[in-house]
Amino acid sequence: MKIYLTPGPSENYFIVEEAIKEALQKKITAISHRSKDFKAIFEHTTTQLRELLQIPDNFSIAFTGSANEIWERILQNCVEKESFHLVNGSFSKKFYQFAEQLNLSPSKYEVDFSEGFLVENIGVSDSAELIAVIQNETSSGVQFPIENIAKIRELNKDKLIVVDAVSSLPYANLDFSVIDSVYFSVQKGFGVPAGLGVWVYNQKMIDKAQQLEAKGKSIGTYHSLLELDKYAQDNQTPETPNVLAIFVLGKVIEAMNRKGIAMIRRETDYKAELLYHTLEQSEFLSPLVKEKSQRSKTVIVANVEKGTSSDVVAFLEKKGIIIGKGYGNFKDSQIRIANFPTHSKELIEQVADFLMEYGK
Repeated sequence: MKIYLTPGPSENYFIVEEAIKEALQKKITAISHRSKDFKAIFEHTTTQLRELLQIPDNFSIAFTGSANEIWERILQNCVEKESFHLVNGSFSKKFYQFAEQLNLSPSKYEVDFSEGFLVENIGVSDSAELIAVIQNETSSGVQFPIENIAKIRELNKDKLIVVDAVSSLPYANLDFSVIDSVYFSVQKGFGVPAGLGVWVYNQKMIDKAQQLEAKGKSIGTYHSLLELDKYAQDNQTPETPNVLAIFVLGKVIEAMNRKGIAMIRRETDYKAELLYHTLEQSEFLSPLVKEKSQRSKTVIVANVEKGTSSDVVAFLEKKGIIIGKGYGNFKDSQIRIANFPTHSKELIEQVADFLMEYGK
């Protein structure tokens, strides 16, 4: 049987199969999104998420088709002319490119692939309305330390700050007092089948959308932030959503809450340290990110010093372990290994042993 340590989609959380069976038995997939049953599912999932991530009451939660969709919604609803983007990999660059494609005038602070950001070098233009922070770049395995977001806020009190935590939640311990929005998709750290984006936002985001709408700017149609929020306040969605995914996500987060977020974070730290230590000891693999404080704890990226990424992938696949190749131009020279809550300590210990065998 194969076990997936790809950085998304990844291995399902251990209760997903049971949750899907329960959903089918209860015919969750056939209920109306205007029904009391659906409202109860929506409320259960968002309540569990608030508990897990300690989301304050002044933030709301809406569901979309994906995290990529949320990029577009953020730009349409909260940027009139200029957004500012931190770019250090393929996904943060795509968000910037979305802004260009929407005929905005985005600015950016870009560093090389695999590098992190020095806060003192980040110069946000006065005209930027919104700062897009990439907390965990899935393509390169670079994290932006949480405490640095507060430093950006201190220097930019009047700008909206949105955080991409697509591959770091629920591990990332965000300070909601210094951000205005965070978003993620479910097929990575939450171990739920793909097809659902989760958008957490505060009143400042709503206010900006209302201002733009009042000016006559198009902020989207059925999935404008104002439309999403209107229904979310009544535990609903504008259209029939991925009800199954919302139900399963709620069950997964409920199980995570029983385990405790503190335990999940401690285990993630241990597993990440083990994997990085293994890469440092290997003759044929090495950590891509050199600065330890900037290494992602949830997506570990390594350079392949002997052979190609296909060789490593094939080596591990024979042992039942599926990992990811490098992203984009680095698909042949790098590997990516997910370290999500669904991946047990025992599994990662086994993977570490296998990695030490590679090339020998």
